[in-house]
Amino acid sequence: MEVQYTFVSPPGPCGYLPDQRWSLRYEVVRSMSAAEYGEKLQSGWRRFGPAIFRPECASCQRCQSIRVPLSTFKPDRSQKRAWKANVNTVSLTIGAPSVGPAKLELHDKFHAYQADAKGWPEHGPKNSASYVDSFVDNPFPTEEWCYRLGDRLIGVGYVDPVPAGLSAIYFFYDPEERDRSLGTFNVLSILAEAQKRGLPRVYLGYYVEGCASLEYKARFGPNEVRDPATGNWVPFR
Repeated sequence: MEVQYTFVSPPGPCGYLPDQRWSLRYEVVRSMSAAEYGEKLQSGWRRFGPAIFRPECASCQRCQSIRVPLSTFKPDRSQKRAWKANVNTVSLTIGAPSVGPAKLELHDKFHAYQADAKGWPEHGPKNSASYVDSFVDNPFPTEEWCYRLGDRLIGVGYVDPVPAGLSAIYFFYDPEERDRSLGTFNVLSILAEAQKRGLPRVYLGYYVEGCASLEYKARFGPNEVRDPATGNWVPFR
């Protein structure tokens, strides 16, 4: 792994819990292998673009890495409905990340809806260069998962394959299709693909109790979380 530089962000308003303050440790890498990142995942780190990070907050340890072992996963009733509603209707293609007008438009449409409906921070349109920085230019090979309804792009996800599983990075979708539960369908698709590849688990990022945008991850179970205090992975829900 070739690390360009490391830093710890100064304490500031938490992006997950408005009543808390957060501080993140970053390692910005020029290159790393999937196996090296797999070891980082095991230790509670996450990745976005060339930056890997983990919380180092003075007064809160509510960010918990969460993963789903494939050997015990059992979809609940609503997850089964979401799978049935989409599996034979929505097509999925997995390939190398790229940028194009349809993805840029879908990304901006999703974020505009989330800002209006859920209070996410507003930002201007994403251009090709910033999209490449976020999703295309990665330190090791990453997969782009494109979901289509007929010829129309309705969802895009990014997934890191590591030796011990698949790691979901980010997913955005057409808010006009939100009744399809595409977020749930994306996670179920990652779980199904990991099973197909003979991988033992799927990493879903951070679960944060009290953060509505992240609490949904606990519904995919049985699952495990990493205890920030001990570093051990323990059964959760």
